[in-house]
Amino acid sequence: MRTIQQLFDLKGKTALITGGSRGLGLQIAEALGEQGARVVLSARKADELQAAQAHLKSLGIEADWIAADGSQESEIARLADEAIAKLGHVDILVNNAGATWGAPAEDHPVEAWDKVMNLNIRGLFLLCQRIGKLSMIPRRQGRIINVASIAGLAGNPPGSMETIAYNTSKGAVVNFTRTLAGEWASTTSPSTRWRRASSRRR
Repeated sequence: MRTIQQLFDLKGKTALITGGSRGLGLQIAEALGEQGARVVLSARKADELQAAQAHLKSLGIEADWIAADGSQESEIARLADEAIAKLGHVDILVNNAGATWGAPAEDHPVEAWDKVMNLNIRGLFLLCQRIGKLSMIPRRQGRIINVASIAGLAGNPPGSMETIAYNTSKGAVVNFTRTLAGEWASTTSPSTRWRRASSRRR
């Protein structure tokens, strides 16, 4: 019988985690690193990434980092290219970076709507596309984990948070992930069954 460690063994695998400098992203990096994956973290702030790298090192996990703004197309392309250069290829992509904004729907600033959408769904799409095209599809293997939210499945109760842009973006993440999974798993042969994506809810 195989042990839990053997079942979840990631030795020899590589992972890129956005929003990886703190919170859930850093916890995901810990879990993947503890199972043996080589990890690259990404976020906007270099100092926070350096602190996260030091934290992981204290746990015996070797990690690298790339500072990049996941809402900017040129930055996303650079992030993907540098991650592949550092790792050789990307086996696991975790899209965890996200933003929110609180405001009543009738007064929600358009620039705030764009900020949330550009990071939470447009940037996610662009990074999946580039990593898929340059690393996963040519190798016919890879895993993509898109972090969504329960907020993407239901509205907020009256009197609670007013986060229409965030909720809308996370609903888009859910259906983006379903659609990508269907498209990249268009056949059922064992050689192409890897083309899957999965969403996790905060």
